Amino acid sequence: MPNLFPSGSGAPDGKANETTNGAVRFGRSWRFDYERGDFVVTPTGKIAGSAETDAWIEWCKKALRTERYTYLAYSRNYGQEFDGLIARNLPRTANESEIVRIATETLKTDPRTGSVGGFSFTWEGDRCSFQCEVTSVRGQKTTIDGSVVTA
Repeated sequence: MPNLFPSGSGAPDGKANETTNGAVRFGRSWRFDYERGDFVVTPTGKIAGSAETDAWIEWCKKALRTERYTYLAYSRNYGQEFDGLIARNLPRTANESEIVRIATETLKTDPRTGSVGGFSFTWEGDRCSFQCEVTSVRGQKTTIDGSVVTA
């Protein structure tokens, strides 16, 4: 009888995003409009989907906006820990260094992510907005935005 409470990613070997030949599978996802706070809807009223690289980009955006350990629906490896920066009262350069570390760790948990780098920061009072360049294992690059409130 199969296990009713499997652990890991749901795949028998714990590698949900990998195929049997070792290549990374990119899959599909729903598109989300983060400015509106709602799913993107097609003219016919259906939720718009994305596939392959676009699905991976959606995952990256969502992972950088989700606080780790907050939602039971996600594994302990999903999301970021930017809220921990608030109580540490670090100088700006140290906050930027921590943002690089946390964002990189967050995005590298997915096997589709090859590298994270090229960070740039903009400070407005206690809010630090950042951009980073993320490269997939297939070599496709995109820029992801994020922000942290440090006080």
